[in-house]
Amino acid sequence: MDKFSYLSNADVSVIEDYYQQYRNDPESVDMGWKKFFEGFEFATRHAQGGVPVSAEHMHKEINVVHLIHAYRSRGHLLSKTNPIRPRKDRDPGIALSYHQLSEADLDTRFGAGYIIGMENATLREIVAKLESIYCRSIGFEFMHIRETEIREWCKVYFEKHAYHYDFDVEKKKRILSKLNEAVVFESFLHKKYVGQKRFSLEGGENTIPALDAVINRGSELGVESVAIGMAHRGRLNVLANILGKTYEYIFNEFEGIANPDLSFGDGDVKYHLGFSSQVNTTAGKKVNLDLVPNPSHLEAVDPVLEGFVRAKADMLYSKDYGKIMPVLIHGDAAVAGQGVVTEVAQMSQLKGYHTGGSLHFVINNQIGFTTDFYDARTSDYCTAVANAIGVPVLHVNGDDAEAVTFAAEFAVAFRQEFKRDVFVDMLCYRRHGHNESDEPKFTQPTLYALIEKHPDPRQIYSAELIKRGDINAELASQMEEDFKNLLQDRLNLVKQHAVPYKPHALDKEWEQMRRSTYEDFNASPKTAIQPDAAAKVVSAITHVPEGFHLMRKVQKLIEERQKMFADGQVNWSLAELLAYGSLLSEGKKVRISGQDVVRGTFSHRHAALRDETNNELYIGLNNIHDKQGRFSIYNSLLSEYAVLGFEYGYSIASPNVLTIWEAQFGDFANGAQTIIDQFISSGESKWRRMSGLVMLLPHGYEGQGPEHSNARPERFLQLAAEMNMVVANCTSPANFFHLLRRQLSWDFRKPLIVMSPKALLRHPLCVSPVSELYDGHFREIIDDTQADPKKVKRVLMCTGKVYYDLLARQQEEKRKDVAIVRFEQLYPMAEAQLDAMYARYPKAEYYWVQEEPKNMGAWTYMLRYEQNRNLKLIARKSSASPATGYAKVHEQEQQQIINQAFTL
Repeated sequence: MDKFSYLSNADVSVIEDYYQQYRNDPESVDMGWKKFFEGFEFATRHAQGGVPVSAEHMHKEINVVHLIHAYRSRGHLLSKTNPIRPRKDRDPGIALSYHQLSEADLDTRFGAGYIIGMENATLREIVAKLESIYCRSIGFEFMHIRETEIREWCKVYFEKHAYHYDFDVEKKKRILSKLNEAVVFESFLHKKYVGQKRFSLEGGENTIPALDAVINRGSELGVESVAIGMAHRGRLNVLANILGKTYEYIFNEFEGIANPDLSFGDGDVKYHLGFSSQVNTTAGKKVNLDLVPNPSHLEAVDPVLEGFVRAKADMLYSKDYGKIMPVLIHGDAAVAGQGVVTEVAQMSQLKGYHTGGSLHFVINNQIGFTTDFYDARTSDYCTAVANAIGVPVLHVNGDDAEAVTFAAEFAVAFRQEFKRDVFVDMLCYRRHGHNESDEPKFTQPTLYALIEKHPDPRQIYSAELIKRGDINAELASQMEEDFKNLLQDRLNLVKQHAVPYKPHALDKEWEQMRRSTYEDFNASPKTAIQPDAAAKVVSAITHVPEGFHLMRKVQKLIEERQKMFADGQVNWSLAELLAYGSLLSEGKKVRISGQDVVRGTFSHRHAALRDETNNELYIGLNNIHDKQGRFSIYNSLLSEYAVLGFEYGYSIASPNVLTIWEAQFGDFANGAQTIIDQFISSGESKWRRMSGLVMLLPHGYEGQGPEHSNARPERFLQLAAEMNMVVANCTSPANFFHLLRRQLSWDFRKPLIVMSPKALLRHPLCVSPVSELYDGHFREIIDDTQADPKKVKRVLMCTGKVYYDLLARQQEEKRKDVAIVRFEQLYPMAEAQLDAMYARYPKAEYYWVQEEPKNMGAWTYMLRYEQNRNLKLIARKSSASPATGYAKVHEQEQQQIINQAFTL
């Protein structure tokens, strides 16, 4: 325990009063103060040669204690972390005068030195040691951490090791070797591909030794897999020198001769691609490495990586987070400016999203495109989010190779010890502009005048090793020659050996998948279950453990489920739970997360029961039988962007988990539009990564206003192409049951976007015979079976809730001249079934009926498939807002739609 951290807020006069009280009666003060004064007197008497301590000296001893605490708390503000220019003066309050000390006290001996392991030390010696620990190339932020145990661990580790890194010659040679590789790579590309965009690592090359240290130290501490998420800066260098992707492979991508399979997908630029490999570490172990693909949207990959890691931890490592470590590499402007970073940080210790802590590495080149850091944030540091979640930050000079390596190894040790996030903020610079064809002097002329003259980190470290005598001139010369030969080999295109990769269990699951064809979407596979399987699921979800105290309302709901099933019917929630339970019974896994998903926004799901006396949780779906799969359901934090990204990441790790994200209302999904656009809709085309993620988006016009009516189906339908996803809007509980089961019945995977219901959850007609679960499959288009094609003059084509409004009018007026056809799956369009519908009503007029305004909904999408049928529209007027906020206006609009639909 840190005995002195509490002194920073104590007034010196108060401490003196406590001390006087202690001297009069040691038992009269708190035990913590008593222990402090006992140790303090011992040390100060030793410092003063056994002479009793005067009140004046005691006063100064306390001030020295404050000084030590100030260095621990704010010494990072004086650390020499900027390799290019002097740091901004942030007035850390560490000068002697701030603590009522002066240069006249420098040669006085103080017992307070024992706090940092110094006995009988002068103030000059104490300050020198504090400067060497806290004010050299690493600025260490840790005193904001609330937990004493963690704060003490950080202090002890840092004060023991940061004073002298204690690296042996072999480690120093490895650091230099990795720097050689990093510089070789950038030098080669700069010469061979002049002006081409590569978002080089030049100026930040110590990233490569740092990541190498992370992997090697991690393997020593039990890490078997490292997954990396990063943007484009330095990505190619990481691929080549950390993951072992060959230069030849990368050059082919530069030259556009990588022979892509143009029969599928569109691909992506070279600095967005992912890669997997397996490397041997210095400890003689193997570590699996994954670099997940990413878009140019900075930090969007963060939650995706976390979900990917959580899935692998769950399925490969039995939730042992010490065996797999996520590493997120940020830019300084992005880590400060992109809100998703904060969302991900807030997820880090939540049970549904915990991954054992992430190692954050910031390549801080002090500029964002053309924006200086002082225009990019209000906080002192770009890593201010670390203070919010109480984790340490090491700000390190990017020119000091050993300091960077030390910081990386500290971060790994901390993460493995506490399973929490940790930040390494490497201050460096960007040798070129934002990209290699950009001119940085347009906006930062003085900064780039300094950078032009600045040696690269390899030159600095090589010279430092020779100067210190760590390597002799002969070895330095040999390593210099090796460096030149390595560069020449690359220039001569000498063949490299590809790093071997051994697929793991989840890779093999994906190998069983195939690419889809358009024929797959015209007829769905059978997804029926046996009656006894359904009965077991219903028994599990309606069972209440003995001694478990349910609220009366929940007990009633359970009884209603039992009765409904016994009566041979299922409503929406029962069909949904039966879909999950049947998959679980088959050994599959189901994971659901989102805001309020356990109960359901509309209090319909109740996937878990709460004991009203002790809040104990019971999940019936995990109690079907002994060999079932695991059902996981988590209420999320109030985030769409990060949580949807997390679930997407989870879904790409394994094809055998039904992964679901549900929005509180579908309208709120637009808060995650980046994930929808850059990953869900385009990930398979860009990166050939399939995903079976399900998005449940409550949608429907019920008079709840513009923010609670519309999940924007038009946006998903505009994104729909090349069989990239499924967009559905079901009207039948049984059809929804089959839709969910189909996700894992296919031998390929597609994201599924469902405009899920609100009012239909309790609509008296929105029920299905349970027999429909025992036979058949998902129906993409549901025709009007009651209609006589010879009498039908008008066909109303629709999707979702509006069907029941149309049905009520049809039945009320006993209309036989109007048929209602439901499009349960909008995309991919089941064209064979569409053709059959058109053929069935050859003389009818066709209308698309929707609740949404004309400029929204599925209307413009349906025009793709009108087949010269002169398809007409019945809808609300075009509108800037999705829905009216006035209940009466809503009712009038709804009635107008129905009236128009049945007026021939």
